[in-house]
Parts: sequence; C-alpha cells; structure tokens
Amino acid sequence: MAKADKATAVADIAEKFKESTATVVTEYRGLTVSHLAELRRSLGTSTTYTVAKNTLVKRAAAEAGIEGLDELFAGPTAIAFIEGEPVDAAKAIKKFAKDNKALIVKGGYMDGRALSVAEVEKIADLESREVLLSKLAGAMKAKQSQTAALFAAPASQIARLAAALQEKKAGSDDSAPAA
Repeated sequence: MAKADKATAVADIAEKFKESTATVVTEYRGLTVSHLAELRRSLGTSTTYTVAKNTLVKRAAAEAGIEGLDELFAGPTAIAFIEGEPVDAAKAIKKFAKDNKALIVKGGYMDGRALSVAEVEKIADLESREVLLSKLAGAMKAKQSQTAALFAAPASQIARLAAALQEKKAGSDDSAPAA
C-alpha cells in the first residue's frame, strides 16, 4: 500500500472513530466473505463493519483521541463503527457470534472509555431505546392514574356520604307516624 493510500485510510478510519457513538472490535478469523456480508446486513445501515490493518487502525485511533484499544488490535481485526443506538448493533453482533463461533468480540469503545467483552455483552443484553421509553411512559401513566384516583377519592367519599344521608333522611320521613 502506497504511503498516500495509507494516509487516506488512516484519515478515513479516524473520521469513523470520531463520528461513531460506539465501536466494537472483533476478530473475524475463519469467517468467509459471505459470512461477513451476512454480518454487515444484520448490523443495518447505522453500523459500518470495517476490516483494516492493525497498524493503520492504531494510528487512526491515536489521531481520533481514542485510548485503551491498542491491545485489541492483534490478529485479523474488524471494527463495527456504530452511529446511533449501540444496543441494536451489539445485539446483532452477539447473535451473529453465537451462531458463528469464528467471530470473537475483543472489546469496544463508548462514552470516552474502552469496554471489556463483558461490558459489550451487557450492552447487548439491554432493552432497545424504544422499549425502555415505552416502559417509562407506561410507568409514568400508571403514576398519573394513581394520583388522579388519590385526588378524586375525597370528593367521591363526600358524594357517597351525602347520598347515604339523603337516603337515611328519606327513610326516616317514611317511617314517621301519620297525624
């Protein structure tokens, strides 16, 4: 690879690091081209899965200000650059790795720090953003209903008490002796 091509590749990878909300570093040894294509399809449009030389990735990470990943760049390395929701991409990678034992998750990077394999798996086990927002909305609606019932309770108790007094008064008027 010519020096100019390497500089361009480093700049492209550094730009991907900067634009990504998270990255997942994997080893793809033993996967065929069709397997890699299948993985890329499963990741969707918000994730770019890139195979690159370790030396170029190390330079690009340093250029982008990414620290703590150098030990992950050994052997055949591919990086999933995630733009948007990291949970969905982490789930797709975990599912693919479960079905294809040749894909090994080495670690990742998110929120300014390196992630271990266990942390990447925890992210994959999270509910998606939409599901969590739905659960939050349901919980908030339930609390509002409880609050409304709490505020309505004294008024309904007074209404029942007034109705009971009216019935009692009507009942006492009917039982009065005729004169």
